[in-house]
Amino acid sequence: MAETIYVRGEGGAIIAMDLPLPEAIQERFDRGLIQRVNEDGTPYAVAPAPKPKPAKGSVLTEGLVPRPGFRAGKDDWVLWAMAVHALPEADAQAMTKAQLQELPEQPTEGGPPAPGDGRPSEDATKAEWVDHVVKRGLLAREDAEAYTKDDLIDMVS
Repeated sequence: MAETIYVRGEGGAIIAMDLPLPEAIQERFDRGLIQRVNEDGTPYAVAPAPKPKPAKGSVLTEGLVPRPGFRAGKDDWVLWAMAVHALPEADAQAMTKAQLQELPEQPTEGGPPAPGDGRPSEDATKAEWVDHVVKRGLLAREDAEAYTKDDLIDMVS
């Protein structure tokens, strides 16, 4: 028996589809033109994979990526931000060296987003959140507009 999933199409309709998806539909899914959702249209979320424990490093670093020296070049700071804060390369490159140096030694769980990620404030308009989600490549504009502002905020939290 095939597994049934629900997808939100380009027009916003929710469609039940059996797996495996037809090749043409799978290509649209892979490109992000259609998104998997729950039967009621809420965003589909899978349980996050457990974070692997870092290998025990030297006594000095205890498995942590050491922060670059103050005089290190921007490229070193970009690599550090990508490794420690899981910033996408494009976002880290867009930050200035000073902004990278302002990042905390280690990310804080549930803390505020890293500076320079372009995230709108929570009281920003829905249109600003739609632009942010589309810019991050999480949804196509038509799909993002079908979500509530709170759903869009949850997607990037």
